Amino acid sequence: MLMHIVTFALLIFNLGPAEGFPNYKDDYMDEDLATFDYYKGTDEFDEGNRTQECEECAPELCPLPLGCRAGLERDRCGCCSQCANLEGQTCDLGQRNVYYGLCGENMECKLDRSDGADGEEPEAHCVCLSQKPLCGSDGQTYTNICKYKEAAYSNPGVNVSDGPCRTVPIIKVPPHNQLNATGSSIAFLCEVFAFPMALVEWRKDGKEVILPGDDPHISVQSRGGPQKYELSSWLQIEETSQMDSGTYRCIARNELGHVSATAILGVLPPDEMSAYLEQNMNEMKNYGQLQDYDRDYY
Repeated sequence: MLMHIVTFALLIFNLGPAEGFPNYKDDYMDEDLATFDYYKGTDEFDEGNRTQECEECAPELCPLPLGCRAGLERDRCGCCSQCANLEGQTCDLGQRNVYYGLCGENMECKLDRSDGADGEEPEAHCVCLSQKPLCGSDGQTYTNICKYKEAAYSNPGVNVSDGPCRTVPIIKVPPHNQLNATGSSIAFLCEVFAFPMALVEWRKDGKEVILPGDDPHISVQSRGGPQKYELSSWLQIEETSQMDSGTYRCIARNELGHVSATAILGVLPPDEMSAYLEQNMNEMKNYGQLQDYDRDYY
């Protein structure tokens, strides 16, 4: 026992002050970090993973891609074909299929700078190279060649010519029924597509008077958009009264014809509006309880 103690003591005295454990110097670590190329290292890491994951290419074992409306691209291993990304989908920048995939024909992958407005990292999306509208033999206007290619996948017999199709107005977003209390403000929206461009007007209760007329608390505003050859029109009523209740009609017309859509406005006194909302809340609450009771928990 005494011999073991003496041997252990000799070992301690023979070791230098920093020889008992490995000595890592911070200076060397800082130097390594200062010269480390993050992006090169990331590429090497991805390439290493890709080499490990990708086995020897055997095209006869590749699955058959279906429903590829934007065409085909090679997968991340460069062996099998897969569906290319559609317009608006997230994509990988450059020519390498890394994670999100590559864009289809007639498209390129671009960073959307608007995504980074709040300090977030902007994402890349597929953008069509041409924004020229096309008229299909099916009577549909396609905003660009990419949208036409998508449609042609399901309907290969469709041909296109330059420019939008001449058409009577089409109401894309009609006004909706509304119910509100007296003294509140409301607005009806009517979005119209047409070529040639349409003019939009508002009328009430089937009368021939075009709003706003000489009524100071009613106003109408229109502007182009949100898409090409579309027009958005708003009818706004400030400080509504029960006299404003009625049926409002949005009428869109061009040289080829006209079309209309209606919406009903109901205006109630505050007490009746409160009772109406309370009744509806109770009905929704009872409906929710019935839904919970009937739910299958198995």
